[in-house]
Amino acid sequence: MCGMPQPPPVRSTPARASRPDASMSLLTNVMDHSLDDGYAEAAARKQADGSGGLPKTVRAKLGLAAGLVLAALVVTVGAAQARVAAPVVAKERGELIDRIDRETEAAEELEDTVDKLRSDVSARQQEALKQSGGSDQADLAGLLSGAVAVHGPGVKLVVDDAKEASTGGDGDPRETSGFSDTGRVRDRDMQRVVNGLWASGAEAVSINGQRLTALSAIRAAGDAILVDNKPLVPPYTVLAVGDGKKLSTRFQNSADGLYLNALQENYGVRTAISVASDLRLPAAPSVIVRTAQPSTEKGTP
Repeated sequence: MCGMPQPPPVRSTPARASRPDASMSLLTNVMDHSLDDGYAEAAARKQADGSGGLPKTVRAKLGLAAGLVLAALVVTVGAAQARVAAPVVAKERGELIDRIDRETEAAEELEDTVDKLRSDVSARQQEALKQSGGSDQADLAGLLSGAVAVHGPGVKLVVDDAKEASTGGDGDPRETSGFSDTGRVRDRDMQRVVNGLWASGAEAVSINGQRLTALSAIRAAGDAILVDNKPLVPPYTVLAVGDGKKLSTRFQNSADGLYLNALQENYGVRTAISVASDLRLPAAPSVIVRTAQPSTEKGTP
């Protein structure tokens, strides 16, 4: 037994000890490998496909909401600024109104002063006429110059705009709403009426109480007709002293009377003429001659 050889011992690699968490491979994989890479890869794929981020409808709604918020902010800021500026604007407006009222009062005072001065000039002219010679010559000069009031028989002629004609500027004669052939009486129409009455034998003429003289002018300013720079409003009442019946007949048969009749037929201008037994015309506010000088025998070349 001692001489029998012993077999060599078997040498084998010892088996590798298994991990205690070998049965939890899924959790181990999750722990060993971060999920951030996967999320990053998925986000990159969505962005490449154009499907990343919020849906289009959601983005549109968010954009609309942001726009509304911005608009509301702008309106709020504007309203706040308007409330801040309102007292300043109201103060400036009040000051402007006060200034207009003061200037208007000053203008009215000046007009009153001018009227008083005109009356004084007229009285002095009448006194000078009486002292210039015989009373008959002085009265005739005063009548022809319009320096004295007159009365006597004559005609009353009323000229008015057509019914459908509008008045511009809320009734203010100096405001203009356009001058066209729409039934409005114009300055040149009244010029022809007055010239026709003079040519038909009128000895004194007035329009709306404004006495006409050799220096009178009939012009237009906007829609207003001005007689000696005083605005008149329709209807225009023309008084002419003269032989009533003859004056009326001559005027209506004259070219200017026919012209007025044509205005009535074509544009609806309203006219009415009547004979009066006694008309009263005021004196002209003032008759001032600055250039013309009376001619005498000694001064005549």
